[in-house]
Amino acid sequence: MTRILGVVLGVILIAAGSLFFLQGIGLVAGSSMTGTTTWTVLGPLIAILGLVVLLVTLRRTRRR
Repeated sequence: MTRILGVVLGVILIAAGSLFFLQGIGLVAGSSMTGTTTWTVLGPLIAILGLVVLLVTLRRTRRR
């Protein structure tokens, strides 16, 4: 159960961070986040956090 939760959380964070970045740089329109520097910076950080969660989850489950 923990592995599934970690993988799902990691994938959601990667997807959300990628979307936030694309909105920040203006490629995805239709939001107040479009063209905002804040989301251009925070988006990749959120995606990297998701990647770390995903890698830690997968690494821990392989050791057992």
